[in-house]
Amino acid sequence: MPKRILTGTVVSDKTDKTVTVLVERKVKHPLYGKIIRRSKKYHAHDEDNAYGIGEKVRIEETKPISKTKTWKVIDRLQAGKTAAVEADV
Repeated sequence: MPKRILTGTVVSDKTDKTVTVLVERKVKHPLYGKIIRRSKKYHAHDEDNAYGIGEKVRIEETKPISKTKTWKVIDRLQAGKTAAVEADV
C-alpha cells in the first residue's frame, strides 16, 4: 500500500524532534453544496529540529514512532515568514 503524503503548515516546534503540522482540505457540504475548509493537526518526526513555525512542509505516513506520531517530514516547500529584528548597539 502506498504511503500517504500531505502538505501543511508548521504551527508548533516546541517539542524535541517533533513538529505539529496543520493540514487543510476543502470539501463540499453534502446538503448545501458550499465549499468549506476542514483542518487537522498531525505530529510529524523532525530528526534535526530543522523546521520552524510558518514553514510549508510535506509529511509522509510511516510506522508508529510514538503514541501520537506516525508521520515524518519529507521536505520544505516554502520558508517561514519570520521577520529579522535589528539591534542597536
